[in-house]
Amino acid sequence: MASPSQPRQQHIVIVGGGAAGMSCAATLANHPDKFKVTLLEKNSVVGGQATSIPLDESKFGASWMNNGVQGGSEIFKHTFNFFNQHASPARPLNLQVSFGKGPSGFWTNCFPSKLVAAHASDIKRFGLFLKVIKWTMPLLGLAPISVMLRLFFFSKDFGDKMVYPLIALFLGTGNQTANVPAAIVERLFNDANMKLWDYDKETLLPNQPTMYSFDCLHDFYGKWKDSLVAKGVDIRTDTEVHRVLSRSSKGVDLAIKNNNADDTTNEHFDHLVLCLLADDALRILADTATGREKRVLGSAAFYDDLTVTHSDSAYFNRQYETRFKSELCAEPKSEEQCHQIAAAKGESASSSSSSSNSSEQFNPMYYTYTYQHDPRLIEMSFNCSNYQHQFNKSRTSPEAQPEPVYQTIFLDKRKRNLWTVDGIDESKIIKRNWWHQLGHRWQHYVRVVPCMMFLQGRNNTFFAGSWTLVKQNSESSTSTNTHPKQNMHEVACISGIAAAYRLGADYTKFDDFAQDFFAKYLLLSHGKFFSREEKKRKNKTV
Repeated sequence: MASPSQPRQQHIVIVGGGAAGMSCAATLANHPDKFKVTLLEKNSVVGGQATSIPLDESKFGASWMNNGVQGGSEIFKHTFNFFNQHASPARPLNLQVSFGKGPSGFWTNCFPSKLVAAHASDIKRFGLFLKVIKWTMPLLGLAPISVMLRLFFFSKDFGDKMVYPLIALFLGTGNQTANVPAAIVERLFNDANMKLWDYDKETLLPNQPTMYSFDCLHDFYGKWKDSLVAKGVDIRTDTEVHRVLSRSSKGVDLAIKNNNADDTTNEHFDHLVLCLLADDALRILADTATGREKRVLGSAAFYDDLTVTHSDSAYFNRQYETRFKSELCAEPKSEEQCHQIAAAKGESASSSSSSSNSSEQFNPMYYTYTYQHDPRLIEMSFNCSNYQHQFNKSRTSPEAQPEPVYQTIFLDKRKRNLWTVDGIDESKIIKRNWWHQLGHRWQHYVRVVPCMMFLQGRNNTFFAGSWTLVKQNSESSTSTNTHPKQNMHEVACISGIAAAYRLGADYTKFDDFAQDFFAKYLLLSHGKFFSREEKKRKNKTV
């Protein structure tokens, strides 16, 4: 029993063992004297959508591949910090992208294409577009991108073939791209927390940015779980909350179901952290959900997408431009573009180039396919053998020619009549995964994100997960982050840490950029100034 001078240990229950839940548990576990932590995960393993698939190494050149979350950019500071703590470092690579198909539809960040040349005037004016959006935030920034493109008189072809695919792929907005706020586009190029590229008035995307391929996520989350259990965290897999029975100033009562024993028990906790999607959180809150929670959480829209992992090269080559072709290339206008073309062909590029472009041959990781009758709707794919680092070892031997592994994402099952999934050879399919994904509509940034601070902490309940902010990799998801929602896994980690911080855990600084990102999240999602909170805590200890 705690002494009169020592506060009673608080019992915290975390529902959901993905990046948010694990980050929250890890932060609370640093204070075993203050917190007793229980984490409930309905699946048999932790990690949420960050999972791995076992492979036949003799056939594919690797014994595993990451599924759901594959990688991210250098801003994943908290994610990488957790990785490094468990000897699972991410590996750098230069990102190559292939948008569209054929000379009139294809473009890339690797060499000049005919489509880019055809839209030279649109690309030049796009810089002004970004500046106006920045200057008029939030007035014009909240307008849907489709509206803003019309107001700036961009050609429809430019929007359909360049802007929409770019946003859909790197912000994970999928078939909702036309409805996302214009500010999101501006953030992609200007926000230090999001951007991959600096805007280029000639090519739009000027370089091959450094991305990172994650280590085996199944192993990482397994090691992370074991370390938390060793610190005293009670992690129960195959266990889910059937419903929240009550919430008050006295604590939270839950009906908890053991899926293996088909047994339900009622348990009491001091605080609840829901690291679930908004609709799942509402479902288990049931009758205890307040009117405000119903309005805010109910405004988050979700869609069901299908990811097919396969090795059908014939299908992939029909859908996408996977290799350099002279007919796709525009006439070079500079020495730099000559170097780009030479590198894409696999020829030795001059070391005198000042470019940050990689001299590697054109072997894209990311691809988009546009439906001809509605160019705003797309499919996305990854060549995982080009992306994930564990496949590289099979390329060191000339005799080894493993089959490539791909992932193709089909968006919104309500539009499944458009999907080209039937074109994939059934015998080449490795795995199918259905994902429940957030729809990045402008309404989310008006009705959900700015209102989360009014929910956090009420009735001893906190909410965490990337959907609480959604600045993006995802990556998590069917992401980069596999829709490559660029900040998904990172925002999820930060959201879990923030919930733990609100409960009284410390934020341990390890990087200036990471702390700044955390402070911004804490302000937007919790309504708390990090500097003020730190000052209050310091004064209490004096």
